[in-house]
Amino acid sequence: MITSTTITPAVRPLVEASGIAKRYGPTVALRDGRLTVLPGESHALVGRNGAGKSTLVTVLTGLQAPDAGTVLFDGEPAPPLGDRDAWRAKVACVYQKPTVVPELTVAENLFINRQPGSRRGFFSWRTLRDEATRVLDTWDIHVDPDARTADLKVEDRQMVEIARALSGGARFIVLDEPTAQLDNREIERLFTRMRALQESGVTFLFISHHLQEVYEVCQTVTVLRDARWITTAPVAELPRAALVEAMAGEVIAEERAAARAAVEHEPDATVLLDARGLTSEAYDDVDLTVRSGEVVGLAGSSGSGKIQLAEAFAGLHTPTAGTAQLAGKPLPFGDVSGALAAGVGCVPRDRHDQGLVPGMTIGDNATMSVLGRLGRHGFVATDRKRRFAAELIERLDIHAEGPEQPVSDLSGGNAQKVVMARALASDPRLLVLINPTAGVDVKSKESLLSRMDSAREDGTAVLVVSDELDDLRRCDRVLVLFHGKVVAEHAAGWHDHELIASIEGVDHG
Repeated sequence: MITSTTITPAVRPLVEASGIAKRYGPTVALRDGRLTVLPGESHALVGRNGAGKSTLVTVLTGLQAPDAGTVLFDGEPAPPLGDRDAWRAKVACVYQKPTVVPELTVAENLFINRQPGSRRGFFSWRTLRDEATRVLDTWDIHVDPDARTADLKVEDRQMVEIARALSGGARFIVLDEPTAQLDNREIERLFTRMRALQESGVTFLFISHHLQEVYEVCQTVTVLRDARWITTAPVAELPRAALVEAMAGEVIAEERAAARAAVEHEPDATVLLDARGLTSEAYDDVDLTVRSGEVVGLAGSSGSGKIQLAEAFAGLHTPTAGTAQLAGKPLPFGDVSGALAAGVGCVPRDRHDQGLVPGMTIGDNATMSVLGRLGRHGFVATDRKRRFAAELIERLDIHAEGPEQPVSDLSGGNAQKVVMARALASDPRLLVLINPTAGVDVKSKESLLSRMDSAREDGTAVLVVSDELDDLRRCDRVLVLFHGKVVAEHAAGWHDHELIASIEGVDHG
């Protein structure tokens, strides 16, 4: 077990939190939160869902007062909770879910509610644009101030949020799962921008479940577990296996998922999904088969067409050409209900916008795809639905009070398990998984991937789209799309550099 040690800084910390405690009724969200961030560094905050990361961030950003403990900025006590301007001058958080207003321009978002040069309710649009241009140029952020924010790429929207924070005077930026919706190239561009901003005096707190990113972009890491501080250490001095051990509280073989051999599927197994000549604006002339008990991965950059292809099988899009059959019957395109009735279960790419109805309970979310089984003529037996939902909660190991708990109360990992539960509830012939482990912790990732293995063992055909190499390692084979075309196929046992070369277009014209 790793020894919990702290770092003695040679310079005064920019941010220092100690002894932070926070309770919500009987629930202890944080009992001993500690964090020491030095000026100009990227400091990782990691831990499984429920470890206390989000609670610590709400305290560090002045959204909530701790029940105990202190927060210092540059050696001075944190501002009073009600002084929002003072907090904005100290710290800002860029969340996984964008907080920009999509219909406003970049300039309007940069200065929302604080328009420069405003007098008696009036302000100058020219001044607004000039000030926005100045802020973007100062921080070398290449975004058109007149662009509608909804039209920007995810990475550019994130940079707008960072610029907004910097324009308010903050030099400490919290990045909460900033890479969850980015592909490999976009992630590298984000990291390049982070490094440039660090050189300009910006300090980052980087929250991520992807440990390889911690080693790539951060200098120091702090681990929380079970609502308390475990360790703080220089990233370069902490082996990955030790970091995972600190997060999990037990020894987890780092290579367990990587070394896990794909289950041998019968080469003569029945072809369940058979697609021919699928074409759309995003992909071109794709042939694809998935057999019973086979897991096929789709890899590629964000512009490869892999997500649009997978979504077509789930009824979300209609190809302009081509056909697909599932279990020998035509698969309806552009018809989500029809795809579900044909035997397709789907975990969509974004659980927030596509996967969950936040105002509903866990039970309602998990069973909405099978209500026809639970009643007749539009009437659903409440007790039957509750029992069915309880079985799904147990099957997916969802940590919750029960089916009646609001799904909005769940951590990211447990919320994603609810989405997986709904996909599996219909006993699908084809299971389509799109970024199934995005934004979840180490243990939840393993639990979700084990459900994929169980589906394989049950004879389901599984199609996995992911930017995570660990997800793709569980596949029997991986197809790589490049600019909409299948350019490579890798059997189980591929090496990282081989797959990445195909994704990046290195080994083909």
